[in-house]
Amino acid sequence: DRLNEIINLSGTMEAFVFGYVSTDSYNSLAKKALSELELTTIALDQIMVRFDGWWGAVVPSAKDIENITMHDEVTVSHRFYLEDVYAQSKYLMSEDEEALASELSLSGGNAWQKLHGTVTSQLTTTFTREDEEEVIPVAALQNIRRTDPDESVRKRAFKIEIEAWESVREPLAACLNGVKGYSLTVENKRGRIDPLHKTLAQSRIQRETLETMLGVMKDSFPMFREYFKAKARRLDKEALAWWDLFAPLGKSDRRFSYAETQEYIIEQFSSYSDRLATFSQRVFDENWIDAEPRDGKRGGGFCMDVPAVEESRILVNFDGSLNQLFTIAHELGHAFHNECQVGKTMIQRFTPMTLAETASNFCETIVTDATLASATDETEELGILENFLIESSQVIVDIYSRFRFESEVFSSREKSELSADEFCEIMTRYQVEAYGDGLDPGALHPYMWAWKPHYYSPDLSFYNFPYAFGLMFALGLYAIYEEQGSSFIPSYEELLRLTGEGTAEDLALRFDIDLKKPAFWEGSLRPIRTRIDRYLELG
Repeated sequence: DRLNEIINLSGTMEAFVFGYVSTDSYNSLAKKALSELELTTIALDQIMVRFDGWWGAVVPSAKDIENITMHDEVTVSHRFYLEDVYAQSKYLMSEDEEALASELSLSGGNAWQKLHGTVTSQLTTTFTREDEEEVIPVAALQNIRRTDPDESVRKRAFKIEIEAWESVREPLAACLNGVKGYSLTVENKRGRIDPLHKTLAQSRIQRETLETMLGVMKDSFPMFREYFKAKARRLDKEALAWWDLFAPLGKSDRRFSYAETQEYIIEQFSSYSDRLATFSQRVFDENWIDAEPRDGKRGGGFCMDVPAVEESRILVNFDGSLNQLFTIAHELGHAFHNECQVGKTMIQRFTPMTLAETASNFCETIVTDATLASATDETEELGILENFLIESSQVIVDIYSRFRFESEVFSSREKSELSADEFCEIMTRYQVEAYGDGLDPGALHPYMWAWKPHYYSPDLSFYNFPYAFGLMFALGLYAIYEEQGSSFIPSYEELLRLTGEGTAEDLALRFDIDLKKPAFWEGSLRPIRTRIDRYLELG
């Protein structure tokens, strides 16, 4: 009970401070507060590690946990956590070593991660449009590179973006070397099999499940290459360049005001569930979303829990595009997941990375399906399909390249530090492997490693495949929803409520899904195959 209370307070304070740091990296008071908070949370980390070690020492074997916990309501309700702690307790250093590692993390892995966040959020560049020169954050430049309908503008934005990353490549290479070196040192000392071992435990999936999913992803590359080639033909090109991957087609250049975005999302969510729509309306009404891009604000998007008030906060970089409409729907899914866990203790809410992406992708699918169904003509349908296929190809194809990149970086980092050139070479090599002849090998993005924040977490390696898991798992569940209708919703919401209290394999079995077999994963990709076929039909 004390531990749950402390985690609740700590998580709320962290959300409050990080809300400022992530939206204004120039805020020195917030950065100082974050540093102070990190010092205090070290004690919490040490308490949890001490408990983990103690529990692993006093429990004779895993089969004894049920008998030990059955006499107390609190321990019964936290049995899964206690079983998980016992299983992972064997991968701990001594108490003194764990305490030292926790203290050193602030000037080690965490320091490199913070430096990366500061450098990337404050990186600006000059861009000229319609004879007007302006200084903009690189995050805003990336939106131009992705979504501007004029290829010459996208290509120029890409060139300037690459130059911007080149200007900070050395400090960012140092950051990546620092983070991966720290993770390798600590986890090797803890006795982990390899860098992936801890992530599998954090993701609560077995290696066999991951290998099966990755194999199905790789087997799907030919169908995605059909899409890439078809898109290149629409752009009157031999092959896509990197600045074409997100290029809008059809009516996807339609712009939405923020008010229109709210209204549209609520309308689509209402067709699925009154609870989801009502909750999302509350998010908008109470301004839980920091929407616009600006200097000092981090790129991308995320949703974080604020446990003491049972609320969430969302960061996006809204630019009025259809893609950003889908992004907001995605982040609202995360917030709804948090809402489904209201009333659970903090320990019961410890959701693995894999299942954390389920509700977000499910909500995004609701909006995507609705927009496709309401398309007024083929041009509009093409634009909506384009947005869906852009995102799904990123999650399946590009995520695969990122997983392979990070795997090799870890392997090479065990021998020595890597140069910025080596990071770029590894990055482009796996982009070629994943995209194949669907992408111009002379127009790749060698600095994807420089700006993706997921590579820079010292305690959360391989934060790439969970996105693929989340999309494919959500698409598979959505197919079940289409078969069962509204009767599916209570079971699905209960699944979201329990994501902190079971492995991915065990929770999937609630829907008769075997994650270790290719059949489910292959089935989850069928909606993508159908939409690629329709994309090809549209000529």
